[in-house]
Amino acid sequence: MPELILGISAYYHDSAAAVVADGVPLAAAQEERFSRRRHDPRFPARAVDYCLRAAGAKLGDVAAVAFYEDSALKFRRALATWLATAPRGFPAFHDAFPQWLAWKRNATEEVRRNLRATAGGGGALPPVVTGRHHASHAASAFYPSPYESAAVLCVDGVGEWATTSMWHGRGTRLSALGELRFPHSLGLLYSAFTYFCGFKVDSGEYKLMGLAPYGTPRYARLIRERLIDVKPDGSFRLDLRHFSYLYGRVMVGRGFEKLFGGPRREPESPLTEREFDLAASVQQVTEEVMLRLARTVCERTGERRLCLAGGVALNCVANGRIVAEGLCDEVWVQPAAGDAGGALGAALAESHRRGAPRTHVGRRTDAMSGALLGPAYSAEEIAGFLERRGAPYTRLSGDRLARRVAAEIAAGRIVGWFQGRMEFGPRALGARSILADPRDPRMQSTLNLRIKFRESFRPFAPAVLSEDAARWFDLRQESPYMLLTAPVAAGQCRDGDGDGDGDGADADDGDHRTGPGLLRVRRSTIPAVTHVDRSSRVQTVGPHDNPPFRRLLTAFRDLTGCPVLVNTSFNVRGEPIVNTPEEAYTCFMRTGIDLLVLGDFLLDKENQPPWREKEDDWREAIPMD
Repeated sequence: MPELILGISAYYHDSAAAVVADGVPLAAAQEERFSRRRHDPRFPARAVDYCLRAAGAKLGDVAAVAFYEDSALKFRRALATWLATAPRGFPAFHDAFPQWLAWKRNATEEVRRNLRATAGGGGALPPVVTGRHHASHAASAFYPSPYESAAVLCVDGVGEWATTSMWHGRGTRLSALGELRFPHSLGLLYSAFTYFCGFKVDSGEYKLMGLAPYGTPRYARLIRERLIDVKPDGSFRLDLRHFSYLYGRVMVGRGFEKLFGGPRREPESPLTEREFDLAASVQQVTEEVMLRLARTVCERTGERRLCLAGGVALNCVANGRIVAEGLCDEVWVQPAAGDAGGALGAALAESHRRGAPRTHVGRRTDAMSGALLGPAYSAEEIAGFLERRGAPYTRLSGDRLARRVAAEIAAGRIVGWFQGRMEFGPRALGARSILADPRDPRMQSTLNLRIKFRESFRPFAPAVLSEDAARWFDLRQESPYMLLTAPVAAGQCRDGDGDGDGDGADADDGDHRTGPGLLRVRRSTIPAVTHVDRSSRVQTVGPHDNPPFRRLLTAFRDLTGCPVLVNTSFNVRGEPIVNTPEEAYTCFMRTGIDLLVLGDFLLDKENQPPWREKEDDWREAIPMD
């Protein structure tokens, strides 16, 4: 009987649960996918229940529960910060201290209380062990990787004290090499600019990254001179006089405003040249720091393979720079690199501490099962839902389904694709995806404004058959988790001709640089997934990855000569990615998606009964972030 370890991350953002059997991930999911509350920080009760059911176990069958960080140490950091910033930090102290005093300083006891409720209050609980935040990140990065040994770099906002840490992974051991500590944080620097540009901290950072190519890094020198002192080895210190996050309520204050020529952009207001250039500038500085850190950890360990985790490891542009610079032979990024992945890392660390081997090392693939670790639904469950709903469908399977859907996409139709187990992490990888034709220069605006209901500047990612990737992207290695950005191959690039007049749907966010005039420029043969700097956030799909999705890519290539599809997450702005067939059908009916594929069941919007709710009312109800 394999030894089961349950991992939990909770109480800050993106709570999650994971279950590991003898060092092998069996299941993992974020709580938001069940609660439908985006970035849900609460105890992941539904995710725990799913993970145990997926493992065929009850809580009593679990050998230990691993919590991803040390809440007592985190409380001491918070208390030290409040004392150091008194009296200015008193409002933050007043807001947060009661929760810390009541339960947050001993989160493991809160975990036990919730586990008792999960178990129905009967029987003995498994022991609850506590990890360290960055140790959990490091474990999530190294242990599932296919490497026997590797350098490990973790960069985020802050855990207990650590904001950046370096490790050396060998076999089933991780050795800490050093760390940088709060309040000096690359993640918080990036979040400060996210906040200043009018986006929401802890969720809007990817918007800032997407905005960066529209700008010029004219503030980069100012950032280096006034905000961050970076040493050749990548270590750094922030000039804290320009930041306000130590005081708790906002990221930056008047000093930041004076430095960058005015107040913070109000959320949802038009973007200006300043926001474009601020995004480009902080992105450039972030890449420089990450490159220096990566070079240092590889030199210190003597390793030619690098593993990454922590929230900053979701910056696929910086990851792509590390690969392009050739600092190491291979880079592997944990697909759930943020706090959700800490649940898996904590479980893996405890499993290997107890003697579990790493059985996947040296194989073709890693231990993440393509990140497809979430719930799946049987054909019977899907058919039952469709019958109850009275939704007409056609049932196809295998190559027949792939050829039909490929033909529909080639004809310009947009497809909701719901197959197998849900992805763990923020990226849709062909299980809960919206798919479209990348050759259509209008598709980026169509998807953003009519399907996703979000800003028109936001780029889309391509999924490509791995064997064809080199002909379409200048990528030095495979990228199965869509966490590397690479240039579009020179042979696919075009001079940049436009496609003619727009229509009313192509709102331009208040600036010509993100409107139809720029977005409809044909920079390549696949303009819908080519960003303004001719880059793409690439997902490669190999022979052993996600068979239904690979069949579809192959069918599209056979039909069109193009082995690439637009692949974006199956959700709309402000909502988590869909989990259930019901959620997929609702999103399908409420948006401009033309076809829905639920397993082997194909639904055409034109054949569906009228939808009861008004689309405009629903769109207005979506919380903006």
